[in-house]
Amino acid sequence: MVDVGDKNITERVAIATGVIHLKPETLRLIKEGEIKKGDVLAVAQVAGIMGAKKTSDLIPMCHPLALTHVDISFAENLDPDPETGMCDITIQATVKLTGKTGVEMEALTAVSLSALTIYDMCKAVDKGMYFNNIGLLHKSGGKSGTFNRK
Repeated sequence: MVDVGDKNITERVAIATGVIHLKPETLRLIKEGEIKKGDVLAVAQVAGIMGAKKTSDLIPMCHPLALTHVDISFAENLDPDPETGMCDITIQATVKLTGKTGVEMEALTAVSLSALTIYDMCKAVDKGMYFNNIGLLHKSGGKSGTFNRK
């Protein structure tokens, strides 16, 4: 791992996003609470938070961090894409801490695990789901300063 011992303690924030694409019927089942495994977005939210907290167990060179805040939110797009016929859910994770290293990997892991959880919970009705556009939107704090994706 990289030695972060000499770095300054600052507030660090990272916001990541990703999109899961699914059939309109699958999104309807999610919204109406009809997926047999349970409340899909509530479970995906918990999975994202757990993923952020366990990132150093999953990514070999990540430092274990004492996160101070993790928020997972979802934005449902009910309008099917004219080309694919798929609807989508945008996942956004915000992760914060006060420390010596950033939380980008934790935010990205949170989005990824949320998407994987949605897939797992809905795969019985929609094996064609896919996710993409997982990436960092914002990061602040630390020596490298602020980053905002354009």
